[in-house]
Amino acid sequence: MTSRTLRTLTVLTATATAALCATAHAAHAAQDTGRRTPGIAAAWARAWNGTDPQALGALFTADGTYTDEAVGITFRGRKEIAGWKARADTLIDDVHVTIRTTRLDGDRITVRAVYSGHLKGAPKPFAVPMTTELDLDRNHCRIAADQDHYSLATVLTQSGLPADWTPPTS
Repeated sequence: MTSRTLRTLTVLTATATAALCATAHAAHAAQDTGRRTPGIAAAWARAWNGTDPQALGALFTADGTYTDEAVGITFRGRKEIAGWKARADTLIDDVHVTIRTTRLDGDRITVRAVYSGHLKGAPKPFAVPMTTELDLDRNHCRIAADQDHYSLATVLTQSGLPADWTPPTS
């Protein structure tokens, strides 16, 4: 990579970060009314609902963590987090997060949502309540930690799968 290309990438990254931070700050101010979803939470849902795994990873700090409490796994850093989204997309058709409410308290956004999709090979789709806690960096520009809470047992029951079902490894 040439130094010119590297400078261009650095400028583009800085511009994208500034835009994300501006959106986050505007949404943070709007959140004080209790009526709007903070920009970073809306971007998080859009990333889950989209098809680009990198979009999810890009929302996190470089050392950010993503914990899916239902399956008991934590991913560290943007690359692993993007990998988690890519893996979810290979296992779940039509994965979707629908935000119902959000609550901002300091550097934490609590998101109440519906998590839905169709596990590949399952007879039926699922739609379960989910609570996510998004801990933000000090500038409220990026997610430092994400913890998803939902019932895996309910996902499997709604999907028509046995309680001991595990996803394929490949």
